[in-house]
Amino acid sequence: MSTGSKRQVPALLLVVALLLSACGGAATAPTATPLALPTTPPESAATTVPAEPAATTEAMAGSSEKCNLRPFNVTLNATGASFPNPVYQKWIESYKTVNPGVTINYQSTGSGQGKSDYIGGVTDFGGSDALFSPEEKAKAPDTLFIPTVLGAVVATYNLEGVSDLRFSPETLAGIFLGKITTWTDPAIVADNPGVTLPDQPITVAHRSDGSGTTFIFTDYLSKVSKEWEQQVGRGTAVEWPTGIGGEKNDGVAAAVKQTPGAVGYVELIYALANDLPAPAIKNAAGEYVKPSLETTTNAAAGFLKNLPADLQFTVTNPPEGKDSYPIAGFTWLLVHPNYDDVQKAEALTDFICWALTEGDQIALSLRYAPLPTPVEKRALELLGTVKADGKEVFIAPQ
Repeated sequence: MSTGSKRQVPALLLVVALLLSACGGAATAPTATPLALPTTPPESAATTVPAEPAATTEAMAGSSEKCNLRPFNVTLNATGASFPNPVYQKWIESYKTVNPGVTINYQSTGSGQGKSDYIGGVTDFGGSDALFSPEEKAKAPDTLFIPTVLGAVVATYNLEGVSDLRFSPETLAGIFLGKITTWTDPAIVADNPGVTLPDQPITVAHRSDGSGTTFIFTDYLSKVSKEWEQQVGRGTAVEWPTGIGGEKNDGVAAAVKQTPGAVGYVELIYALANDLPAPAIKNAAGEYVKPSLETTTNAAAGFLKNLPADLQFTVTNPPEGKDSYPIAGFTWLLVHPNYDDVQKAEALTDFICWALTEGDQIALSLRYAPLPTPVEKRALELLGTVKADGKEVFIAPQ
């Protein structure tokens, strides 16, 4: 499949800033003043997310190998998931200092648009937190899904004076199904003994655009609730039973932050950047676990024994592991197996190699978990299959 860009997408300023906005259908989320993303987790997060342990485990240690970076004067364009946008922008910014001839423009449009642009040949590569639907796979059957990091999706909320709630899967499903409508519902009270809850209605905030974050969250709900699976299901976009819509992670964060009594789902860093809680979720082992680097990595650990060769698998609701956070997922770069432009193919594989092997500290600073070692190894092997004009273009790290 030819992968040269058919038209340019506008360049994105290489800064890590979130413009909080929202949109919706029948109901629309409020807009908010832009909030800057932190380069390190804010101090205010200490009350909602546990302090991180040093990243010394094998799964989080990163690679000692160095990639062979070739100096090109080339521009690569991509659109896609907002879930990894903070780390992608920092990677792009840092990569420019070590390989200044390579310009990479990544627009945070949401996974749905990212997949569409990639399949349509609008962009050189794409970003997605969601796997292809059968229809999408039929249009681009040989696409390589290269995982980059793991992230946690949190069910954040806005309750004055309440900052440390926890949720069971049954309670979460009930809230997003619209069956649990007040914060004093017995299910929420049972999850949070000793917590004084306000007699306040619940407003659900959800994504209004095609979203990989939505895929991860609804994949989790489908695994833990038969009612959700049958009535709503999983996908980048679903028919929400209730709630207001916000565009991208920052739009949902804005909706929650500005709506008393709201609850919504966002990637962890968007909760931290907006001083919103990141509550503990009851996992399959029966333990309430908060999102952290360690617990997010643990979510993937239970799936590594049967690692699929194409790395297209989800890690929500891991069946074992008392310290596993259950709403987590990979995010992937979508890469063509064959390119028309040799330099673009070589420059792209160089950048991805660098991000996977040398970008770990940036990912860690933004609360993304680097790939477990077996996944990183397989991702580099997949990069080795990329070709241009029938020839392999990737030089493996040494």
